[in-house]
Amino acid sequence: MTPQEVKLWLHLRSWRKRGFYFRRQSPREGYIVDFVCMRERLVIEVDGSQHNEPLHQAGDMRRDANLSRAGFRTLRFWNNEVDSNLQGVLEVIDLELRRGRPRPVGFADHPPPLGEG
Repeated sequence: MTPQEVKLWLHLRSWRKRGFYFRRQSPREGYIVDFVCMRERLVIEVDGSQHNEPLHQAGDMRRDANLSRAGFRTLRFWNNEVDSNLQGVLEVIDLELRRGRPRPVGFADHPPPLGEG
């Protein structure tokens, strides 16, 4: 793990008392993700730098799409964000956790009227 991942990991581990259990370096859908909270289906990636090369961008997009199809949301941060604004990174993660899991595609807020379901 990079120093930035270690810094973030120490904070994510402390959230266990809130019921959010993160795993690190966890295999998911054919990828090794940096951190994952299975209960909330949230993946957190910490990358060294923004991938400006089309090959890296395409790989990130493919990974995110595969994880999304499996019901995971992905948050991506850069090492310099964790270094310079750890509190902001934690606030974004906290907001996403409070938002909760996405509903399945086609989920209705209310059941259909009788005879139409």
